[in-house]
Parts: sequence; C-alpha cells; structure tokens
Amino acid sequence: MEREYMEFDVVIVGAGPAGLSAACRLKQKAALAGQDISVCVVEKGSEVGAHILSGAVFEPRALEELFPDWKALGAPLNTPVTHDDIYLLKDALNARKLPGAIVPKTMHNQGNYIISLGNLCRWLAQQAENLGVEIYPGFAAQEALIDEDGVVRGIVTGDMGIDREGQPKPGMYTPGMELRAKYTLFAEGSRGHIGKQLIQRFQLAAGADPQHYAIGIKELWDIDPAKHQPGLVVHTAGWPLDDDNTGGSFLYHLENNQVVVGLIVDLSYQNPYLSPFDEFQRYKHHPVIKQYLEGGKRVAYGARAITKGGLNCLPKMAVKGAILIGCDAGTLNFAKIKGSHTAMKSGMLAAETIADALIAGRDGGEELSAYEQAFKQSWLYEELYASRNFGPAIHKWGAIKGGAFNFIDQNLFGGKIPFTLHDTKPDHACLKRAAESKKIDYPRPDGVISFDKLSSVFLSNTNHEEDQPVHLKLADASIPLEKNLPLYDEPAQRYCPAGVYEVVSNDDGSKRFQINAQNCVHCKTCDIKDPAQNITWVPPEGTGGPNYPNM
Repeated sequence: MEREYMEFDVVIVGAGPAGLSAACRLKQKAALAGQDISVCVVEKGSEVGAHILSGAVFEPRALEELFPDWKALGAPLNTPVTHDDIYLLKDALNARKLPGAIVPKTMHNQGNYIISLGNLCRWLAQQAENLGVEIYPGFAAQEALIDEDGVVRGIVTGDMGIDREGQPKPGMYTPGMELRAKYTLFAEGSRGHIGKQLIQRFQLAAGADPQHYAIGIKELWDIDPAKHQPGLVVHTAGWPLDDDNTGGSFLYHLENNQVVVGLIVDLSYQNPYLSPFDEFQRYKHHPVIKQYLEGGKRVAYGARAITKGGLNCLPKMAVKGAILIGCDAGTLNFAKIKGSHTAMKSGMLAAETIADALIAGRDGGEELSAYEQAFKQSWLYEELYASRNFGPAIHKWGAIKGGAFNFIDQNLFGGKIPFTLHDTKPDHACLKRAAESKKIDYPRPDGVISFDKLSSVFLSNTNHEEDQPVHLKLADASIPLEKNLPLYDEPAQRYCPAGVYEVVSNDDGSKRFQINAQNCVHCKTCDIKDPAQNITWVPPEGTGGPNYPNM
C-alpha cells in the first residue's frame, strides 16, 4: 500500500526538552543565516507535556543559551531553590541529617529552580511554534524509514483505527503517514522504542558498557500552607532500600502550596519480590516525609524510566541521516539526578550540526560525525565525564560506601579521579532467584498517605482505545508462566507501577499471564527489567497513555 507522505528538512520524534530545544535552535540558526529550514515535531502524547515526567530540579544553563531572555518570555521557572536537606534514612522511623560539607557537590542546588518539566515543555513548544516549527501531538512514530543503503530518511507514524486482531475498523481506519526528512532527530526519552531499534540494528552500543536505568515514581500533593516552604529540596538515601536494591528519594516544594514527592529505584535491584510502587508508598510514611504530607491531598501520580548509565554507557549517537539525542541516547547526569539541561544541550548541539549542513547546501543522508566532535568539545561532555563513576560506585559498594567514594571523587578530585569504574552487568540480569530471596510483606495502603495501584493510575489520567492491538509484545508467550514464574515468581506483577501485568488463577487451578495494556503509563520498565528480555514496548495509537498535568 502506498502511504501518503510529507517532506521536511528535519523531523524530530518527541516533544520533550531535547526535541523542542533542537527545533528552536534549528529555526534560530536558519533565521541568522537568512534561510528557511522546515522542521516538524511529532509527539505521541495527546498534547505537548502529556507524557513528560521528571522530578524536577532544573539547572537553567542550557535554557540561558537557548533563550537568554527566558524571564521576559515568561518561562515557568517560578521557584528558585532556597535550601537543600539531605537525610540518611536508617529505618522506618529514624534518620540522620547529613551536613552539607560531606555531601557530593553535585547534590547542591544553588541557582537551580523547582519546576514542572511538563509545563516547561509546553512553554518551549510555544516558542518553537512562534519560530515556525510544526508540532503534531497525538501522532506516534511507529518506525524509522530506512532505505536499502541503511540511511534513515524519516519516520512512519502509526496507523489509527486498528482492532485488537490487527484488522482495520470500518469507517475509523487511517493509515500512518511517511514523514520524510533530510535529517531525523530521535528524542523519544528513556528507552525510546525506535532509538532501541537503531542501537541494535547499527550496533551503536558496541564498546560501551550496558545502559543502566532506574524507575522514578512521583506524586504531586497539595499540602497544608503552614507546612509549605517554597524552594526547599529534600533528598534521602537508605531506607526503604538497601545495598542490594539501591536508589533514593526526593521531595520538592513548588509554588502554590504544592510538593512533589518521589522514589527512584535502580533497576539493577536484586530481589524479585521488590515492588518499586509499594516501596514508594511505604517510604511516604517515614516521619521525615510524612510531616509535610499529613493534612494534604494527592492530586497526580506517574512513573517513568530514567536512563542513568552516563558517559560509560553512551552509544554512538549519529547514524546516516539521524542523531539520537537526550535520554534516547542517555545524556542524563546521574550525579546531579538531572537530565533536562543535558537533554536540551544535546538537542541544541545536534540542531547546530544539522543547520550547518543544510545551510551549506547538503541534501542529507550522511553521517554527521561533526555532532560527536561538537559533543566532545562541549560542557555537556565535561559534565558527563566528571560524573562517570557516580552510578557504578553506588552499584558496586551501595549507598554509604559508594556515597563516600563519590564525595572524594566529586569534592576532592572534581570528578577527575584518575580511573574509571565500570558496571558491565545489565539491569535485567541482576535478579536473584526467588528461592534465594526474601519475600517482602508490604503494609496495606491507608488511603491517606499511601494508596493502591489502580487509584494511582486513575490519577495519571491514563487512557487507551481498548479495541486496539496490545502494545506490550511478548516474543514468547510461554516464558512468563514456564520460566519467569518458577525462577523469579514472575516479577512483572511487581515491577510494573501501573498493574499492567498479573498472574491470574483460573477456575481449574491453572494460571494465566494477563496484560492489562489499558493501564500502561508508558514508563518502559517492563522492556528494561524483564529477566528474559521477552517484553517489547511499542507505541499504542497516538494520544494513548497518561495525561500528566503539572508533572
């Protein structure tokens, strides 16, 4: 079937900080050169920001470069950080506040802002459209257009109106379009679906350490105004996690008597009985955190994978006709727990490289090796180099000993300690067998501070057209029950923060593996953590998934 097509100079997949910054920079460079560069951004969410989830304490360095007049333009950076509190939680009741002098420098947030990254992306989209960028929300990029010479020539958007069996629905079917481009930027965020395919197809990760991930789970609360301290940043390490199952937490005081609270669990965790969602619900009862939430009301919930491997795990980012940017490549600085300013900078560097090629009259399709050179000469590379040991140290030695190493590396050596730690075990290979692991008895949610998965998914405004193909694909349908269940007590029913995966008992005593795809919040954890690497997340119909407000 011949698809309809549209042609652009540049197509960008994903309207997050990387994609939108790239779009804006392309148009700025074109205007400076007195030329026109046509730029199209496709976004699978129902609107820009619908699928954006981040802490977020935001470092404005890249924004200052992109829009020096961002304050006058009304960028939603309303709450400067006033104070950092860092605690080591010893157990469910006790904690020790750490003096600032022994905290790694990268954890200090002076000059940063507590923001909603979704709202910043909505603002960036307005700037992009003002510059002449075409943005199409509600369109999921299904696959890359790759010609017989292995050159990326754009993307194909997903078909709409397909039923569960893959057949067109009468009167509702709309085939996807080809969006052809001289250059394509992939800015899909963590564990991007097409980015993953390109990394595998072109062996872009050869020579790099395996990529590492975490899952971040977050809630937005309206709290008692008497407890609200705008600009306060609280981070914790320790309980409810431990040295075999590492991570940390955050609580940030935004404007309007709101706080965001979240738990980050490294997906290198070992205990198959661990449920990141339930650890988060339990964590909120710790007195250090509960003091702010009591008397408040939870208003939003979401979850998202975090690409945290850093410099050691970066794939080659440029292929013929395309560049991977932001978390699709893995540019997050985990030592700072920040990826927005680095994503923006990677998008801007890619945009400058592409704009130079187009202004010079190139027709596209070549490998833009100038991007990797520009990346290596940028402050982005400097930052990632300085934090290259942070994650491996935590994985190797746990929160306290790893934290002590990171203090020495960051504060005494400025990230230039004369060796590099490596972490070569992929996250999905880290689970211990269920027989060797301790079951975890999670307390029942109280409906006041802690909640269940289904009421949480309801707050994420997640919606999918039910009669469509299941977008969570099993390579082998027998593996969940025949392999994962006996070996690991099928961890999908616990690592998914949205109740998508269940092991259900039938009337005859047999079991079945059930996928509730309509609950999916697009976090991608299953694609990463499944021990058999049997689950592939593919995009559902455009507009499907969460609709996050102010996240």
